[in-house]
Parts: sequence; C-alpha cells; structure tokens
Amino acid sequence: MNFPTPGFTGSTIDRADNLRLDQERISALLNHDDARLLRLEALDPLLGEDDRLAWQAMSELAEGAVPLFLGLDGESPLFAPLTRMAPGPTRGWGVFGLIGRMEGGDAALWATARSLIEWHNRHGYCGVCGSPTEIFRAGWARKCDGCGAEHFPRVDPVVIMLAEHDGKVLVGRGLNYPERRYSALAGFVEPGESIEEGVARELLEEAGVRVKSVRYVASQPWPFPASLMIACIAEAESAAVVIDRTELADLMWVDRGQVAAALAGAEDAPFQAPPPFAIANTLMTRWLHGLDMLAQGRGPA
Repeated sequence: MNFPTPGFTGSTIDRADNLRLDQERISALLNHDDARLLRLEALDPLLGEDDRLAWQAMSELAEGAVPLFLGLDGESPLFAPLTRMAPGPTRGWGVFGLIGRMEGGDAALWATARSLIEWHNRHGYCGVCGSPTEIFRAGWARKCDGCGAEHFPRVDPVVIMLAEHDGKVLVGRGLNYPERRYSALAGFVEPGESIEEGVARELLEEAGVRVKSVRYVASQPWPFPASLMIACIAEAESAAVVIDRTELADLMWVDRGQVAAALAGAEDAPFQAPPPFAIANTLMTRWLHGLDMLAQGRGPA
C-alpha cells in the first residue's frame, strides 16, 4: 500500500544556494527568457485551471515589489514577489481549500515562498541595534545598515504528537476548531529542550498525561508563518487526563477502528480528521497501519 508524503514536501526545484551571493548571476537570471514570477493574491496561491501554481513573466512584477529567488526548475529561474503588507492576520481559512487541491510539489514551493515573504515583512529592523535592514543573498537574508549584523530566515520547531495507551491514541479539539474536528496535540519546542522533552512537556501541560518512549514518525514544513512540524508518538503511563482549558476544548482516546473511520470520512466516525496535507493526518495514518513502529524496527501493535 502506497501512502502519500507529508504535506508541503516533495518540491523538486534546485534551490541553488551557491548562486545567492552572485549578484551578477542573479541579475542574469532575472532577465532570463524563461524566468517566471509566482502569482499570488496577498500571500495565497493563485491556481490555473489545472490546479497548478500560476506563473507570470518577470515584466509583470508590481512597482515597488522585490523579486525573491526561489531556485531553478530545470533551466527556468523561479521568483516570488515580496510586497510590503500591513500588520494583521495573514491567513484566511479559504486558503486551506486551495491547498487541498494542489499537487504536493506545488504546495511545497508555495510554502517556501509564503514563509520567506512573511519573514521579510516581520524583520525590517535589526534585532541587535534596531536599524533598518536590507535584503541580500537574493532574498535569503537581510543585513543591518547600522551594525552590519546578518539575519537569516528562521524555522520554528513544533512537536505534534499522539499519546498511545492500551491500543488507543489521544486526540484533542482546539478552542477554535469546528465542533467535530480533532487532531494531534502540538506545541513549540522551547530553548534548551530536546524533541523528546518537548513532546513529554506538552502532553503533560495540555492533557496531564505522562509519557515515555517517544518515537519520531515524520516532519513537514508548515508555512503559517514558518514552522517545522515534528510528528511523534509516545507511550502514555495511563489513560487519565486533565484538560488545559486555556488550550483545548476537549480530549478523547480513540482506537484504530475509530481513527480509520475518521480518516475515511465516515459519517458515523466519532470525530473529523485533519485534512490530508496536515502532518496530523500523516501521523494518524502511519499509527493506524503500524508504519511508525516499522520505521523503528518494531512490529505493528
């Protein structure tokens, strides 16, 4: 049985890091006959009739926008437009409908562009001295006009996990989730903390569950704005839970049959599963089929 790769992964472009400091080469790529500019509506992707990413000529770059070099698709240089955006919410729920229609590699490429654009819009000033910063490395860094400090796009590590006990896993409903939507629990990894420690702390804080034997399953970028979701499964010491009501609306333990029904979208499923492009869906799918344990050299539960 073939299983899909995690969402926002699978891009096949050459990121061409070796070209980013070569301003002469980047200028030549900007003027290349096959250079393409990603079409966006604010930060959301625009799709063609085939549900593929839409591209336009570099001559259509809006006045005041800066081209960010994404990489090379064969001989074609790819760029994304950086435009200044007003502070405020940058994600509408409608974008998830678009993502659900996108091919994996396209979603990965758009996710790269989105995260990069958001980072630039959040880092116009130096965190060391407060002076304005300027773009360099073809859009993959900023440099301070004052102290010369160089700043690079950051990725925030997030653990997302299922606690497992007696053939069941723990799923939760966030405060802003639709009534039947449940997912794996998640939280940012804190400074001075390993992935395993982050998993154990988050499960204890949000669910009152103590765990051991944390095992890694998979990862995915999450471009809202720039996280790396690290999916894990951990063995819970008991099924007792204490819900953190500031984080969660509900928790429940579900068995393999219930998870299978949710992933299949069955009407009588006890909950609605996360969409396929979310790593929580991958996590549930791999737990259901025992693939996480096979990756660790263990047999299915």
